[in-house]
Amino acid sequence: MFYLTCKYGSVLSKAKDAPSIESFIQKNRNIHPKRYTYAEVKKMTKSFDVKLGQGGFGAVYRGNLPNGHEVAVKMLKDNKGDGEEFMNEVASISRTSHVNVVTLLGFCLQGSKRALIYEYMPKGSLERYAFNRNLDNESTLTWEKLFEIAIGIARGLEYLHRGCNTRIVHFDIKPHNILLDQDFCPKISDFGMAKLCLNKESAISMVGARGTIGYIAPEVYSKQFGTISSKSDVYSYGMMVLEMVGAREMNNTNTNSESSSQYFPQWIYEHLDDYCISASEINGETTELVRKMIVVGLWCIQVTPTTRPTMTRVVEMLEGSTSTLELPPRVLLS
Repeated sequence: MFYLTCKYGSVLSKAKDAPSIESFIQKNRNIHPKRYTYAEVKKMTKSFDVKLGQGGFGAVYRGNLPNGHEVAVKMLKDNKGDGEEFMNEVASISRTSHVNVVTLLGFCLQGSKRALIYEYMPKGSLERYAFNRNLDNESTLTWEKLFEIAIGIARGLEYLHRGCNTRIVHFDIKPHNILLDQDFCPKISDFGMAKLCLNKESAISMVGARGTIGYIAPEVYSKQFGTISSKSDVYSYGMMVLEMVGAREMNNTNTNSESSSQYFPQWIYEHLDDYCISASEINGETTELVRKMIVVGLWCIQVTPTTRPTMTRVVEMLEGSTSTLELPPRVLLS
């Protein structure tokens, strides 16, 4: 997977250095969580002893708060000079409270040292379970569990788009940014690219593209496809769900099927019925779950934003009957 790291306008104000971040924090005292010193961060991670992951932003370490609560500490790279990701994350996630959105417990801002402290998610990311073909069969998620995860993510996005006081568009929905707790309950994480909007806003003004190639909605990188809005998250969600469906079957069969050499959303139009029956091993209830995920995913990745459902509608479709679900027009990007 390739990552797009274009510079873009901040959701708040374009910061130039650490003092600007400090000013932002002072102005938003009522929304940000507890502040820790760098010494406290070192102590809670035992001098960064256990690394959980690494990315373009920096590294994530396992730690414990003084009360024993397990946490994941994301240390941002020192070269993040403008502090945009730091402010985006603190400003957006601090406004949320939902079972399907990860909780930000604290932060550190001390000179060039910047850290974000989250609740610890013991099962790691969705990418680890749904897409890693090197895991043993016991680690492969069932269709029922994948369906529950898909609904959970949809509910989290619905909350971000409509449920919190300030509407939040995430702009980087992908398997790596979906974390799983001990019960595999999904939580949306990594709000470094998020955009805060007024509730009544529909279109979003943005300079430069953001997101991860493969999940970016077409209107984000070209105005000819339409205006940027919360429907951009809907597209990313749809691509992720379809990838979950395709990867689950590939992991299960360990064979190079015809779909592996084609663009899966196009291929599935022609093989929907056969695929659902094959994937579910002729189990009627499972067939319905697979069909729902595919049909909803195809609706979500429609090229024109206005033809995509809202996340509220996505939840309704997933929780409703397949008898009322129709395939969308076959107009897709390849």
